Amino acid sequence: MDTNFLFIPSEFRLDIFEELNNLSGQRAEPVILSPTYQELQGLAKSNSIKIRKQALLGLRLAEKCRVVEVKRMDDESNDDLILRMATEWKCPVATNDRELRKKLRIRGVSVVFLRQKSRLEVDGSV
Repeated sequence: MDTNFLFIPSEFRLDIFEELNNLSGQRAEPVILSPTYQELQGLAKSNSIKIRKQALLGLRLAEKCRVVEVKRMDDESNDDLILRMATEWKCPVATNDRELRKKLRIRGVSVVFLRQKSRLEVDGSV
C-alpha cells in the first residue's frame, strides 16, 4: 500500500481491509514499506488540517499492516522504491496514483485501486 491508498477510508468511507479480503477471496496481509510509514509521520505534522487528519488516520490504519524495513537508494523516490520492491517480490500494489499504476502495469505488476469512489478493483491478478 502506498500513502494515498491509506487516505481512501477518510475520503470515501471505505473499509480497505475488508475490500482487499473480498478481492483476494481470503485474508490479505497488508504491507507498507518503512518510507511510506515515515511519509505518513511527516504528513501528520502538516499545516493543512485535512492532510494532518488523513495522515493520522493513515498511521492508525498502518498499525494493521506489516511494516517492512527497506532502504531507498539515493536517487529513488517512494514510488520508485514501491515499483522496485513489487517487481522483486512479485506482489500486487495498492495505489490510486495514476502514474505509479501505469509504471506498475508496464512491469506486469498487479494493481489494486479505487473504482468509482465506492469499491476496490484489481488490474491484473491478486
